[in-house]
Amino acid sequence: MRLAGPLRIVALIITMGLSWILVTILLGGPGGGLPRIQQFFTKPRTRKYKCGLPQPCPEEHLAFRMVSGAANVIGPKICLEDKMLMSSVKDNVGRGLNIALVNGVSGELLEARAFDMWAGDVNDLLKFIRPLHEGTLVFVASYDDPATKMNEETRKLFSELGSRNAKELAFRDSWVFVGAKGVQNKSPFEQHVKNSKHTNKYEGWPEALEMEGCIPRRSMVG
Repeated sequence: MRLAGPLRIVALIITMGLSWILVTILLGGPGGGLPRIQQFFTKPRTRKYKCGLPQPCPEEHLAFRMVSGAANVIGPKICLEDKMLMSSVKDNVGRGLNIALVNGVSGELLEARAFDMWAGDVNDLLKFIRPLHEGTLVFVASYDDPATKMNEETRKLFSELGSRNAKELAFRDSWVFVGAKGVQNKSPFEQHVKNSKHTNKYEGWPEALEMEGCIPRRSMVG
């Protein structure tokens, strides 16, 4: 009977030791418990890069993401290097063509304007894109109707900026495009969906377009 007390103490020590070993194994060693527990209860976050891109852009490239307007309800967005250039929140978008001009070397925004292509004056747009400097990047996102007021010169100028689809752009088409003054080839950054009652996502309008990517910075001239 005299041994009962010491035996209980030994049993308690053994139990505590085994418990510690088990906890250490489950939680990955001393100091690893809290992070392991947090990982168990916390949903892993997918890392996002500039403008929400899933991967970072290479050096000397500009990250961008743009979305055309959805019908005549949700305005377009143009993001460059994690800065929103145009959006409804910034209150600088409108029906028609939403255009941001960017310095192709520095990535700095030069000017951003919306041009009403249903009831506006196409000459305002022509005055905006005729005098572009060599190397200027041109971001274009449609909203509602991008083409009713377009004339031959407008389509020609966009084609010279690298567009494949400007010549066929029509009433209420969806269009996103990134071009540049002085390019020799057609731009790889362009999407276009025709307005068709057979395929439209919204009544009277096609689906909104999303485009993202990495644009090489332009080289300094001279």
